[in-house]
Amino acid sequence: MPTLILPSFLITSAREAPKTEWGVRVMDDRITDIGPNANLQAKYPDDVIVDASDHVLAPGFVNAHVHLYGVLAHGIPLPSADQAGGGGWAFLDDFWWPLVEDALDHEMICAATDWVCAEMVRSGITSFYDILEAPFAIPGALEAQRAVVEKRGLRGILSFESTERVSQENGQVGLHENAEFVKSCRAAKTLVEGLMCFHTTFTCSAGFIKQAFALGEELDCSVHMHCNEATFEPEYALKHFGKRTLEYYDELGVTGPRMQASQCVQLSEREIQIVAEKGIRVTHMPLSNCEVGGGIAPVPQLLERGVTLGLGSDGYINDFFEVMRGAFLIHKAGQQSTAVMPADEVFYLATEGGAKALGWDNVGRLAPGYQADLQLIDALFPTPTALHNLYDQLVLWRNHTHVRDVMVAGEWRVRNGEVLDADLGSMRARVHESAQKMWARVKRPTG
Repeated sequence: MPTLILPSFLITSAREAPKTEWGVRVMDDRITDIGPNANLQAKYPDDVIVDASDHVLAPGFVNAHVHLYGVLAHGIPLPSADQAGGGGWAFLDDFWWPLVEDALDHEMICAATDWVCAEMVRSGITSFYDILEAPFAIPGALEAQRAVVEKRGLRGILSFESTERVSQENGQVGLHENAEFVKSCRAAKTLVEGLMCFHTTFTCSAGFIKQAFALGEELDCSVHMHCNEATFEPEYALKHFGKRTLEYYDELGVTGPRMQASQCVQLSEREIQIVAEKGIRVTHMPLSNCEVGGGIAPVPQLLERGVTLGLGSDGYINDFFEVMRGAFLIHKAGQQSTAVMPADEVFYLATEGGAKALGWDNVGRLAPGYQADLQLIDALFPTPTALHNLYDQLVLWRNHTHVRDVMVAGEWRVRNGEVLDADLGSMRARVHESAQKMWARVKRPTG
């Protein structure tokens, strides 16, 4: 049935002023009309009405970079206090690769995917892009994930982070995993998509990187990689190629609008220029950048140059209100300016900006013709809510507990704060079992 959702406040796009007592009409999977609540009721008297008084109706959040399997590492025991510290090669080679990614199997991946999808949608995330690196779980890992995401009803892009760090043969299996998945999703025509993905310059050869982009060209899809998450990669590139990471990619001839570069923390002025000039899309993870000690990304400078940019949780803290708060606060401290990263800009990056960074042109805003991906957020703040302060109130004083309802492609996925069709108890038990299996690989010190 066509549905009218009638809130106290409507956010169509964070690049526009909020509207008071405006709502939307949803039919099938689309927004078909917006307008004053009274006008919509008069125009469509037979529609189902959702009373959202004292709530903000906003686009669903777009988590533009997540590692769903990362939840299994939350609280993982370490044989020494500094094993997961230090960043760069030590973090990956001593901790993340052997103890997390190399341990993954299909059951672990699916358990984590199911839990985090529920966690994300509960906090207003309706769309996401996931990067899976599990070199001993391919082939078939992405198809296993897809079944879970489709059941949970989110809009998702899934990819396998192809790498030659295990072997050249394993790298080829990873590229094939992505290519076949892209084709399979297009044939199925569901809310799940694929793209081409490889890891970094320090785990992938020049030929392998060019092959990934050639496949992206052939399949007409984006190509994703991690880029300069910390100082290690640009230092590696300077040592081995005589130039920094994005300069190296530019020399290989692969920079351009097809490139989707995540992290981009340690960028030189020349690299910022390359990103802007070549139309490279960027995703920013403010909280995980802090957690791994990578630094503070030059996001204000990238935005000043017109770079398309979205926000991601990186599989660390998946409540997107916390991610927005991180982006709002960290750059003010880094730039020593309260004018940097205003709340409306941050909200834009969490919605429409993230959608554009992922290549979606009908997601992230509430307007006729756009996908009906939306959320209702409690608007009863301690202080009066007004148009001039709404974005600040949402970014600073809300979290996932204030999200009442969530819709994805016209289907309710959260009602009254409850994830529909989700037995969270059994889902949590499944994640616990998978985490214990992973954690058993950790060799504890004796004596």
